[in-house]
Amino acid sequence: MPLGPPSSAIYLQNSAPGFISTPGRTPTSVTVHPVALFTILDHYLRRSDTQDRVIGTLLGTRSENGEVEVRSAFAVLHSETAEQVAVDMEYHRTMYELHHKVNPKEVIVGWYSTGSNLNTYSALIQNFYSQETAPHQAIHLAINTGVEEGQQAGVKAYVGSPVGVNPKPENCVFVPIPCELRFSDAERSGLDLLTSSTANPGSATFTNPASDLELLERSLQQVSDMLDRVLSYVQSVLAGEVKGDAAVGRYLMDALGPSTEDFEKGEFNSHLQDTLMVSYLANLVRSQAEVSSRLALVKAS
Repeated sequence: MPLGPPSSAIYLQNSAPGFISTPGRTPTSVTVHPVALFTILDHYLRRSDTQDRVIGTLLGTRSENGEVEVRSAFAVLHSETAEQVAVDMEYHRTMYELHHKVNPKEVIVGWYSTGSNLNTYSALIQNFYSQETAPHQAIHLAINTGVEEGQQAGVKAYVGSPVGVNPKPENCVFVPIPCELRFSDAERSGLDLLTSSTANPGSATFTNPASDLELLERSLQQVSDMLDRVLSYVQSVLAGEVKGDAAVGRYLMDALGPSTEDFEKGEFNSHLQDTLMVSYLANLVRSQAEVSSRLALVKAS
């Protein structure tokens, strides 16, 4: 929503002496959790008609090898015009303090915006969040909702890099870094429930969560379908109908390599012998129990 006159917004402008260069390790990859992604999309759906895009703060953790994990996010009030951009910094810091009390391990890792337009205002906001995340570099998550014609929905991650001998805050180049969406086992059931409801748009009522047995059945069915697709692809490549992909072949070798090595080393036979031995002992115990019960009946008679 637009910022009113009595708000605590601070106008971002190029009055700073230069670009804030953080000496921390450059992020190498970004992992986004579904909770953060849904929060951003909900913020976009609740925007006012006068807003072209929305922005907010990303919270998460950093690893020593440069990986950034975005676990949650919250919206930040801002206003953009042709002359200037204003961000409510007091609201941003108050929201972060509240989140930090609930999740002390989550820190500010960057900011997000919707749309694919990276302009001078984006560079000024990037400079502000670089001060918030110092000495680490701030990441920028650009979410394209796909509502514009010719645009495809997706998520991209960037880091800011200063340009020029004496870089200014508005002189910033956004360098893309790898980004992926990852969910935990606890979030899997919720995502499956959402996808099942979107697959049946004619259903007026929301489906109840499935039981553990039903989830296991769906998982086994998905594994069976994936194996069928892999088998069909391999057969097509062997028949010459489809040109083989070297990357897919390496993935298959990595997935099936340990199992084929076990076959070659004879470990399968050893496991089979152990199984047969357990089965033989179980049958022997069962026979002894039957013999004992019959002897007891003979003595009683």
